[in-house]
This record gives sequence, C-alpha cells and structure tokens, in this order.
Amino acid sequence: MAALVREDGARGPEKGRRGCEHYDRGCLLKAQQTCEECSTLFGEYYCSICHLFDKDKKQYHCESCGICRIGPKEDFFHCLKCNLCLAMNLQGKHKCIENVSRQNCPICLEDIHTSRVVAHVLPCGHLLHRTCYEEMLKEGYRCPLCMHSAVDMTRYWRQLDDEVAQTPMPSEYQNMTVDILCNDCNGRSTVQFHILGMKCNICESYNTAQAGGCRISLDQQ
Repeated sequence: MAALVREDGARGPEKGRRGCEHYDRGCLLKAQQTCEECSTLFGEYYCSICHLFDKDKKQYHCESCGICRIGPKEDFFHCLKCNLCLAMNLQGKHKCIENVSRQNCPICLEDIHTSRVVAHVLPCGHLLHRTCYEEMLKEGYRCPLCMHSAVDMTRYWRQLDDEVAQTPMPSEYQNMTVDILCNDCNGRSTVQFHILGMKCNICESYNTAQAGGCRISLDQQ
C-alpha cells in the first residue's frame, strides 16, 4: 500500500491519495494531462493556463477572454471592444458596446462572459444568453434594457399599417394627435392617435411610446 509523507518526513498509513497509484507524496499534484508513470489520460482536453481538464468539445483558450471556450476556434473571433468571443458571422456585422460581456444577462441575471451558453447579440448591441433570447421571443420582441426591437419587425409593421387603415377611430378621436418617442430610432414626432399603435414618422416603426398628452385640433373642439 502506498504511504503519505507526514510533516515530519516519516511515512504513515494512507489517508486519501491525491492522484493515481503512482503518487504517494503528501503535497499537491503538478497539473498535467497524463500520468508520467502510466500515461493515464486525465482529460481529452487540457489547458495548461486554466488547468482545465475536460472531454474533447473542440475547446480553445482565448488569451483576450482569459478563459477556455467551446469551439471550434475557427468558428469564433474575439471582438476587442465587446471583449468577448463571437461567432464569425457577426464579424463586422454587430453593434459594439465596450465591455458589454462583463454585464449579466438581463433575463436570467447570470454571468455572460464565463457562461458556456452562447451569447446572442441584439441589433442594439446588448447581449443575452441564446437560450434566454429564445424564451424572450415567446413573450415579446424588445430588448429588456433599451426597448429597441430585437428582431427585424418591418414585415409586421406593414401588416399593422393595413390593420390601422381598416380600423378607423371614432369621429371624436380622428383629429387627435399625440407626441411619441420611438424606441428604435430615438426620434420624436407628433402623430395621429390610434388605439392599435402610433407609427414613427422618421423610421416607420410602431415600437413607440407616448411622450406627451393627446391634443385635438381647434376646429374639432
């Protein structure tokens, strides 16, 4: 039976081996992928920087992120401004926000930077876990942080145009106007009030919020 070295240098009965059967010293193991004596493989993937052992998942170590990520590496690039590894199809096609990966996911409030769940970049530049993004779309279409549309809503806005045109307001509301703020372009405009939605005059989005009281033209009062 292997023995452990006590503080006084004497060998005593084993009380819990650290490592394989070839290791009988009472100090910490030197991290490495295989046993020097029997060549036992401790992990299909091993990072000598993170000292991470794992099954082969095409992992790679990102120096800029400071951690290992699930790859394959050629499918990702590191955005220096966002400070996160993102899918190659987003290179040059996403809005950057400095160090956005250091924020928690606004849906689950869990860390994004070190998460194994892929980050999804919204058009506004904010990040969500991909799984949280998919769940969010079941309930709404807007970024939970800035209220910008999280998906291309152009087709739906045109459908809403038709519904508004087919739904006239009662005569007492037909000349009522209201000030609105657009969540998509951040523009302000004054538009005709409608119960189904108020369309931004600048970008034609219905992702708007009322920014003032309703007004009726003098000839209708």
